[in-house]
Amino acid sequence: MRYGPSTPDMTNAPQIPQLALPNVDTNTPGALVASLPRARRVYVNRSLRMEHVEWVGFDMDYTLAIYRQAEIDRLSIEATVKKLVARGYPPQLAEATYDTQFPIRGLLIDKRHGHIVKMDRYKFVGRAYHGLRELTRDERHELYHSRKVRVGPPRYHYIDTLYALPEAALYAGAVDLLERYGLNVDYHELFDDIRQCIDEAHRDGSIVDVIANDLPRFVERDPGLAPTLHKLRSAGKKLFLLTNSRWAYTDRMMTFLLGGQLPEYGSWRNYFDLVGVAATKPVFFTEKRPFMERVFEGGTESVRQAYTLERGRVYEGGNLRDFERMINAQADRILYVGDHIYGDILRSKKDSAWRTAMIVQEMESEFDAMARTHDDAAELDRRDRQRDRLEDELRFHQSQFRALAKRVGEDDAEAVSLRRAIDALKGTLRELDASTRALQKATNAAYHRYWGSLFKQGVELSSFGDQVEEYACLYTSRVSNFANYPQAHYFRSPRDLMPHEL
Repeated sequence: MRYGPSTPDMTNAPQIPQLALPNVDTNTPGALVASLPRARRVYVNRSLRMEHVEWVGFDMDYTLAIYRQAEIDRLSIEATVKKLVARGYPPQLAEATYDTQFPIRGLLIDKRHGHIVKMDRYKFVGRAYHGLRELTRDERHELYHSRKVRVGPPRYHYIDTLYALPEAALYAGAVDLLERYGLNVDYHELFDDIRQCIDEAHRDGSIVDVIANDLPRFVERDPGLAPTLHKLRSAGKKLFLLTNSRWAYTDRMMTFLLGGQLPEYGSWRNYFDLVGVAATKPVFFTEKRPFMERVFEGGTESVRQAYTLERGRVYEGGNLRDFERMINAQADRILYVGDHIYGDILRSKKDSAWRTAMIVQEMESEFDAMARTHDDAAELDRRDRQRDRLEDELRFHQSQFRALAKRVGEDDAEAVSLRRAIDALKGTLRELDASTRALQKATNAAYHRYWGSLFKQGVELSSFGDQVEEYACLYTSRVSNFANYPQAHYFRSPRDLMPHEL
């Protein structure tokens, strides 16, 4: 099957034929949306009618492939530290213990000061650490609150993917260790060296080869993935894979995820109409590079430029505009599912009209924390209402006191009584604020002991939560959650309320 304008066949490469859709039962007990656990639902920022979607594309890493994060982090840190020591860093780095639980997505590395910070949607820094020491409010205020933080290189580096979490864990641990030994640390150089070493470890196989040779250790195989892809196909959707991973790794990973899951599908490639590897997103969305086809002939592989996209072939590189032209699809009829806020979601929204769905696997632990802190959250809401009432009462008494003092003086008995009431209200508010801060701190720690909720900073959306809201039409914890909805489901966004409408 060829997509786009008809041109002469330019290859003898073996093809994966279009299969008749197998009769696979994807109706599982308890799949009604109303009964779904919150962690298995799809959430909506911008309404989307699935019946209007013609193509559904998927990233692979952290989207179709759900990695066991602790295992990946330990492997990445170990491989990176070896390269740092080889560059001349103290061998003590290899003996240190790094807290892989320290970082979350949405953090910002401040390479000037060696800090790691978390911002809200307005770029207000609500938390910050130097190494593993939390900065005080005064320290944060002096550095970040006198002017707006301008995120971007060379000073700042955004930790926006799960792939990047080991960089932050290693940076925090290295800053702590090197300063403990009394060494003069160039924070900017240290982070850049960590970035270069971890990239080198991926390129030379120190990380990727270990993962590929022991996939069950590093990757969770979701039994619902294959039925979900089948359900989309049976609804008439065309599916494509678009990943930055190279062919050899992609083939091994996808075989692990989908091979033998449904007997009617002889190969993982049967699930997809098109397969694109080494896409180098976000460049795929911004630059015009040719599609190159991988040709498998006589036991050897080669690449040559592709002028059409055909089912059963494997392509590298490419670009957004040629892709849309070759498959002859309107941009808003394409739904792309990925995990990377910049590479997958933001760029695809800024440079095209593709609809987007973001995989946020941390949502499962977020919902666990929400359940554990349900009563505390209700108590915090109650205290907010109590504070509003006390502040209204305080303003009323202060107004009464000012008017009475102006008329009869502050020594009048009634004025003295009002002052006492004002002082009592202020004391009650101080006690309420102190106990509320302690409760809020405990509630935050239930989400993450360093950073609190992934999606919130204080009462505002975090910078990460803001980007999810801004750029992801849909978001959910894993791809297989889509199987819980009818094939032509209308994902409706909730009514967007302003503060005065609440």
